[in-house]
Amino acid sequence: MKEFLQVLRRFVPPYKKFLVLSIVFNILSAILNIFSFMTLIPILQILFKTSDVKQVTSLIGWDSVHSVGELTNMLTNNAYYYIERFIAEYGSANTLLAIGLLLAFMTALKTGAYFLSSATVIPIRTGVVRDIRNQLYRKITSLHLGFFSEERKGDIIARMSGDVQEIENSIMASLDMLFKNPILIIAYFTALLVVSWQLTLFTIVFVPIFGWFMGFVGRKLKARSMTAQGLWSDTMSQVEETLGGLRIIKAFCAEEKMNQRFDRINSSYRDDIMRVNIRQQLAHPMSEFLGTVMIIIVLWVGGILVLNNHTLSGPKFIYYLVMLYSIINPLKEFSKAGYNIPKGLASMERVDKILKAEVEIKESKHPVHIHSFEHDIEFRNVGFAYNHDDNGNQHWVLRHINLTIPKGKTIALVGQSGGGKSTLVDLIPRYYDVQEGEVLIDGINVKDLGIHDLRELIGNVNQEAILFNDTFYNNITFGVDNASKEDVIRAAKIANAYDFIMESEHGFDTNIGDRGGRLSGGQRQRISIARAILKNPPILILDEATSALDTESERLVQDALFKLMKTRTTVAIAHRLSTIKNADMIYVIHEGQIVESGTHDELMEKDGYYHKLHDMQS
Repeated sequence: MKEFLQVLRRFVPPYKKFLVLSIVFNILSAILNIFSFMTLIPILQILFKTSDVKQVTSLIGWDSVHSVGELTNMLTNNAYYYIERFIAEYGSANTLLAIGLLLAFMTALKTGAYFLSSATVIPIRTGVVRDIRNQLYRKITSLHLGFFSEERKGDIIARMSGDVQEIENSIMASLDMLFKNPILIIAYFTALLVVSWQLTLFTIVFVPIFGWFMGFVGRKLKARSMTAQGLWSDTMSQVEETLGGLRIIKAFCAEEKMNQRFDRINSSYRDDIMRVNIRQQLAHPMSEFLGTVMIIIVLWVGGILVLNNHTLSGPKFIYYLVMLYSIINPLKEFSKAGYNIPKGLASMERVDKILKAEVEIKESKHPVHIHSFEHDIEFRNVGFAYNHDDNGNQHWVLRHINLTIPKGKTIALVGQSGGGKSTLVDLIPRYYDVQEGEVLIDGINVKDLGIHDLRELIGNVNQEAILFNDTFYNNITFGVDNASKEDVIRAAKIANAYDFIMESEHGFDTNIGDRGGRLSGGQRQRISIARAILKNPPILILDEATSALDTESERLVQDALFKLMKTRTTVAIAHRLSTIKNADMIYVIHEGQIVESGTHDELMEKDGYYHKLHDMQS
């Protein structure tokens, strides 16, 4: 329950007014229910002409009431007074009809209040789930890239879909029960005490037993739910991997192998969720059984009080049983919530793994805001390592990097795959932070710059063209506000993308499919280049920008890039050395360190590592 209350404290405060309304309507519903069923006492007395009907000749005033007992006595006395007057004037049958109509009217008010109490919880329930999804999405977009290299995409999708859905079905669905049932239980229990405190003592004995047993089963349920939700993540990861690698699966005739692998994970999830649901189904029969035992004991003890001790009248005993029956249903619902909530808390723990993940790339408390690039980019004795391994050791990707990139110049990074080239350029826009040294732009450490100011200065064209399931126009204008149609057309023409865009069904308004799946590799790359051209940044990062292009497209795009690069500071990563021969400076990176630097001609004369790479490609 403590964990559940913590969840409520985190997400419910924006909806306090709905919570207050729900509580008010619940109290009103409980009071109306108690007084509506109280009309059963005179009805039973009239029907069965019981000998204990009081002969009341006068009303008792409010000024004589000084305690709860006197208040009860006053209300009972005055009710009997008016009933006797009504019977004397209109007869017993008409009195029954009048009391029945009063019962119907009060029941209508009670059910109306009951409906309003549930209706006011719905904005809380739906709003909290929306807020959790929004927080998850915002956190995903704010986390550093390293977080996602350690987490499976399928697992993150599972947490945002299945786990949030489980929170809604378990925790949020229990809100109504938890706001309503405690109020009903307290109100009905008070009524039971007023009617017969002796009889109520016997019912109290079963509540602690009931609560302990529910808590025990609930803890087991939460542990099993954690396992089941973990297997659901595995299932989603398998689906995500299959969709991404369908071409390879078919190429290697591995359909049956993947089917069996999926069936194994899916069956494990089914077995675990089956156990969770079977255990959850214990709630109703167990509460039904305990409730029946309680009723039997109350009937026995109440019968003794009515028949032997004469401390309780027959009609009051019937009213007591009606109220006891009324309290059993809230207790059942409360126990059901006791089963549901642990499932939701297990999902909340998994969601919190993302929500409470540390944002490693943090904005400076007093960031320096820049809007232009004037001088140079400098790497000063930079060292970078990814996270520690299982033994606590760091694997250094870059060590002792010292280089300067003057404004307007083009520098190229070449070397073996995995040598640290992409990591080095990722340090400029602060996708990662260095462990040693510093990266400076115009003499200012990038850690001291406003993150958005820094990234506004930089345009990226990556090896894999990352596009969105949207139109050509929206993909080219992505991240650029208020771009004119003329600017978009100009960027598309420079990137040699205009012709194939206009040949499509709806021109710039044509949807390109998931990740640009309706386009060829070369077309996707030219759209991503057009996007960078439209952004018009002073610093350009090209990470194997032409690797996905055919020979003709590569030549066209390379020409466009050369025009673009003339007025910009460009950092280009290249495996094909023919694409960077005209760079102002080439840095050769081997095993995380700069081993050679110079122009193409200078490096060829050195007859070193660059010369070997060139000869191998030739």
